[in-house]
Amino acid sequence: MVAIRVIREEGFDPSVPLPSYETSGAAGADVRANLPKGASITLEPGQRALVPTGLRIEIPQGFEVQVRPRSGLALKHGITLPNTPGTIDSDYRGPLGVIVLNAGQEAFEVTHGERIAQLVVAPVVQAAFEPAEALSDTARGAGGFGSTGRG
Repeated sequence: MVAIRVIREEGFDPSVPLPSYETSGAAGADVRANLPKGASITLEPGQRALVPTGLRIEIPQGFEVQVRPRSGLALKHGITLPNTPGTIDSDYRGPLGVIVLNAGQEAFEVTHGERIAQLVVAPVVQAAFEPAEALSDTARGAGGFGSTGRG
């Protein structure tokens, strides 16, 4: 188990739960919106907003936290994250905000304390990028988008 240290930002509601896994087999920990008392954010179709969580996190070196959409919000309401997966680097210590996009056909209201995304902790391998004169051949070669079949 990897420990992610969490602090609450001053002025945010301390009763909003910290990120948590909803089931024992969950890969992602749900993170919640932390909005001023009584406030909500209404997203019209096509609109996006940065939703605050009221948290800052410390990720151990060698790991990242990926921010991903919640499948239920995506299926039922068209709510997604435009930079999926978003990456939080181990050296970032700023506020944790989630960019939420309404790809649905109706307005959607993000409410205080609502689970808005999930956080997946993943190991990171840094590579050495080296200049080369040529690359090895493969069966696929330079075939790009859709080259292996439909879509």
